[in-house]
Amino acid sequence: MKTLFVLLIAVGASVFSDPALARKSDLRADRIQFSYVPPKNPEHETVFRLLKERQVLEKFKQFLSPLRLPRILRLNLTGCDGDSNAWYEDDTVTVCYEYIDEQLKNAPKETTSAGVTRAYAIIGPTVEVFLHEVGHAVFDYLKVPLFGREEDAADQFAAYLLLQFAKDDARRLIAGVAYAYHTEASVPSTKKNPFADEHGLPAQRFYNVLCTAYGADPKLFADLVANKYLPEERAEGCEGEYEQIKRAMTKLIWPYIDRARAKQVRAKRWLKFDPE
Repeated sequence: MKTLFVLLIAVGASVFSDPALARKSDLRADRIQFSYVPPKNPEHETVFRLLKERQVLEKFKQFLSPLRLPRILRLNLTGCDGDSNAWYEDDTVTVCYEYIDEQLKNAPKETTSAGVTRAYAIIGPTVEVFLHEVGHAVFDYLKVPLFGREEDAADQFAAYLLLQFAKDDARRLIAGVAYAYHTEASVPSTKKNPFADEHGLPAQRFYNVLCTAYGADPKLFADLVANKYLPEERAEGCEGEYEQIKRAMTKLIWPYIDRARAKQVRAKRWLKFDPE
């Protein structure tokens, strides 16, 4: 199957022989650490057990190990005193049990008319939220220049990587992420002024992830337009939007990938999680 590093070879050996990169001797692969913090809220014991049994953080550590980073990046799962959230700060990506619990509660009991299964309505947002926050970390660690809002760039980073999985998995993951955004958009915001938030509105993020997917593979995601999930007028520019993301990833991120580890990552099957 493909992984997030499947396009590595296309970058070419020349980018890794750049003298400016070669001088960065402090950059090393496999600098991910993790921690399952035991929940204080007994209601999160099931989530804690489920994630630990499925070795979710262990898989993310392996999945991200080809990244060459200047220092340790830590992934934490923890309780957040009732706040369904995730963030990056102080060399740590934190995802709250409340966020995972929310996905479990919001996931459909049966496959939806759009083909979204319960499993991927949980897996998609879970994988996406980690990749989104890792995007923030990568921008910080590697001093990646950004135009526009960092939250939008992190969304694009995550969506692009989701699309590097095998086609069937990529389709299911994108469907799961879109389902979560659509669900969030269908209820009134609890934020005092959501238009002032650094994140896009859930409805905007819904259309953005669909556009990125359609732009990456118009055949695989043709039904998004045919079934009017993605408006035709937006779809017309999606290939260009995806190419912008791909160009930025190729130029700014791929030089910091360890090719030997990337080959090992490509050989593994990652999506075996079957939520209860």
